[in-house]
Amino acid sequence: MSIEMDEEIKRWTARRKSALVLDIITTVSESSRQFDLPPSEIESWIDQAKAGMENALKAKPEDIREQYETQLKALQEAYGEAMLELRARKKWDALLAKKDEA
Repeated sequence: MSIEMDEEIKRWTARRKSALVLDIITTVSESSRQFDLPPSEIESWIDQAKAGMENALKAKPEDIREQYETQLKALQEAYGEAMLELRARKKWDALLAKKDEA
């Protein structure tokens, strides 16, 4: 299993459930041969499934919309911080340029 399991599992977390389900699923190479599909296509499906599986198995799963909104908010905050840093650097460069002229 990709996630180590304790001998005696007291609590089945979403991560443990996901690991167990993934161990049960057939391997990419077996599926590729059986259904005549490129392994890369199957792997992309697996990546998509992994992204939603852990949330789906949680006791209180987040709504997909909530996930996207949370992700969007984090990206907007990161963008805002990057813009502030860029403006500060431009001002700093302008101040240094004025200092060099003097």
